Amino acid sequence: MIDRRKFIQWAGASGIAFSSVGWSLLARADSKKKNSTKTGTSTGVPANTGIKGRVVVIGGGMAGATVAKYLRLWGGTGVAVTLIERDSAYTSNIMSNLVLNGSRTIGSLQYGYGNLSSRYGVKVVQGEVLTIDPVGKKVVLAGGTSHAYDRLVIAPGVDFDILPGLESSAAQAKVPHAWKAGPQTTALRNMITAMPNGGVFVMSIPAKPYRCPPGPYERACVVADWLKTNRPGSKVIVLDANPGITAEVNAFTDAFYNVHADVIEYQPGVTITSVDATTMTVDTSIGNIRANVLNLIPPHRAGKVISANGLTNTADGRWTKVDVLSYESTTAPGIHVIGDASATTQPKAGHIANQEAKVCADAILRLLSGLALDPSPHTNSACYSPITATTASWLTANYRYDAATASMVPVPASSGEAAARSTKNFDEMGKWFAALMGDTFA
Repeated sequence: MIDRRKFIQWAGASGIAFSSVGWSLLARADSKKKNSTKTGTSTGVPANTGIKGRVVVIGGGMAGATVAKYLRLWGGTGVAVTLIERDSAYTSNIMSNLVLNGSRTIGSLQYGYGNLSSRYGVKVVQGEVLTIDPVGKKVVLAGGTSHAYDRLVIAPGVDFDILPGLESSAAQAKVPHAWKAGPQTTALRNMITAMPNGGVFVMSIPAKPYRCPPGPYERACVVADWLKTNRPGSKVIVLDANPGITAEVNAFTDAFYNVHADVIEYQPGVTITSVDATTMTVDTSIGNIRANVLNLIPPHRAGKVISANGLTNTADGRWTKVDVLSYESTTAPGIHVIGDASATTQPKAGHIANQEAKVCADAILRLLSGLALDPSPHTNSACYSPITATTASWLTANYRYDAATASMVPVPASSGEAAARSTKNFDEMGKWFAALMGDTFA
């Protein structure tokens, strides 16, 4: 099993999980710097690597921001990178459950794009892409402006199904999923603090795949821990569409049946039929359940720019299959899909999104250079999960490319979860988060 210190160090290392071309390009750039002019950036973007091309990136989350940064950092000023993002800042989903117990604020989880622009020379455009033209190789924004590309990277995150009964915006406001950090997270926090003693908090977990496999179980623990102290006699009912706990099984089994046994009621294999936001009742395969607060996390699908442009190619019509050597769509040449929207054997999580982005950046630079793709990329996934206000567990997994299945497969010897929750893990969680977000946005 991986050592925790290496776990944190890997998260903070800027060269994490990129193949040999990253080193070779930087080495080549360093040798040319002696005869080149300064780039005007402050973090060593090489002025001339011999690589030229235009890359447009749609989406500025963990995947999109990372790929934009590393395309410039490894590719140099000859690689023109345009990042198109709807929002002026990214709000991290990682750690957002801690907003629910008051130990974090939404503001502490927000990251702007100034560094990508000023330090790395990424052109940041605020807007929404409506149309992708794969033949003309351009994207068209809602305002009508267009951006041409040689390679396109799409990192739109996820969108959500609408549960029956929650079709209206008013109903959705009463039953927030808060699975995209932002106003709904704050709204859910306010609903929890308004609960009476002896109240009932009901949450659901969608069938996998969904964003951040440990996240819903973590949320149950964080809310239960807060209610235990602040709203005595309250209960957390967890309705899991999966047959059992999907991640950190040992940690959350202990949390549900020991640490928070007096608060959490865990129900696996539950299907939600409909929701009544007026009576705060959810109709399920185990009967009707009424709550003071309903927090139902709906099934996921790739961000709408994917489906709107015919780029979903999985059997369920939700995700994009990709070649994990490059993250290029298997049905749309020149278009790469990374992060939560891609269909791979890796989890949909922020750390993996950062990793996929680096493999994708490496592959695009190779393709622009006329080089072969790295035949054996590696990635790693890491996650800490708070169990109480002062203790946490962790999970990590390393993946390698398997040519026989053309997929990323876990490396068993370096994958696993913490032996037990601890205050040390909780302290290290903050270091891991700071390192990961710094690698992506700083």
